[in-house]
Amino acid sequence: MSALSPWSKTLLVACQLLLFNLLYSSPSIPEADNQQLIPDLEGDILFLTDSSGSVSHYEFAKVKEFMVRLLRPFYIGPNDVQVSIVHISTIPTLEFPFDRFRSNSDLLSAVKNMTQKMGDTNTGKALQYAKDTIFTDATGSRAGIPKVLVWVTDGISTDDILQPMNLLKDFGVHAFIVSTGRGNYVELSEAASQPTENHLYFVEVDDLQIILEELLDSIIEVIRTKRLRAYDITSRGFQLNWPPFFSDDAGYYVLKYYSATEPNRKISQNLPGSQTSLKVANLHPGTTYEVTLIPETNVGLMKPQTITVTTLKEVIVPKSLRAYNITSRGFRLQWSPLFSTDAGYYVLEYYPTTDRRRKYTQKLSGDQT
Repeated sequence: MSALSPWSKTLLVACQLLLFNLLYSSPSIPEADNQQLIPDLEGDILFLTDSSGSVSHYEFAKVKEFMVRLLRPFYIGPNDVQVSIVHISTIPTLEFPFDRFRSNSDLLSAVKNMTQKMGDTNTGKALQYAKDTIFTDATGSRAGIPKVLVWVTDGISTDDILQPMNLLKDFGVHAFIVSTGRGNYVELSEAASQPTENHLYFVEVDDLQIILEELLDSIIEVIRTKRLRAYDITSRGFQLNWPPFFSDDAGYYVLKYYSATEPNRKISQNLPGSQTSLKVANLHPGTTYEVTLIPETNVGLMKPQTITVTTLKEVIVPKSLRAYNITSRGFRLQWSPLFSTDAGYYVLEYYPTTDRRRKYTQKLSGDQT
């Protein structure tokens, strides 16, 4: 066999490098599309990601891609969804705390740039670290806000997971588990929140997109806000809107509101459990009201929702203002009376449209028309 020429050797090396890249390179993460963000969600989501040596670089990259797709629909910030990530390794490592990011794009960039830590798969230590350190004020975790744990695992752990996971669930954390390996179903089903079918997923790492929509819907169900809102605010009223608190006709609402200047004059009314909006009218202009919506049910205790709403100040506009007896030098004005008593006055302003700086102002008595 004749010796290869220098050119042939260069071509052979190039082909070998190309083949190596095709076989072993990490999959690229798709850029963000124009997926619409989902409003009215509020929760602290912690990803517990297997970053140990039992996971290949390819598998780690596929998990990152999955996380990006899962997080893409969320508004990120202190009044919306917050995200933190902890690596499972010999020693648990915090990638970033809950209060690090205030935009979805910054969060997704940080996830894409994560690097694998390697080491042992000490999941129990990572779960205990999450309980003691991550779901705390120090990392930006918020009191009274739904808490979610998404643990992505290849099914292998070198230490006990049940005790620290039970402590997290007792703390109010909703635990979702995604197993990309051959994990112990009995152990993982006991570790996940209930019902198991909504919180435990077994899937090959190349097929993670299959469970994406179902897992996203399950997380949204946990962090969807039961938030009372006011809109269409006028000087005499406003519209109230709230998401449904009851999945069936299992309760009703008590709505109470009162003026901050008259706290003893509370107005209260009962509303059916299927109702999600109400128009409040006959209020005073420029007045602050405290509004409380109380869900009443025999199923369990539900937290009341309270907001403050200030009506707009009333703008009085002269009625039927008209000009007559118009000449080359002036005109007369007439309007309908606005004041029934001597409770106010008028300010008349006029200027030529060609020169707004030449404005004339005149104060008139309230009984003048």
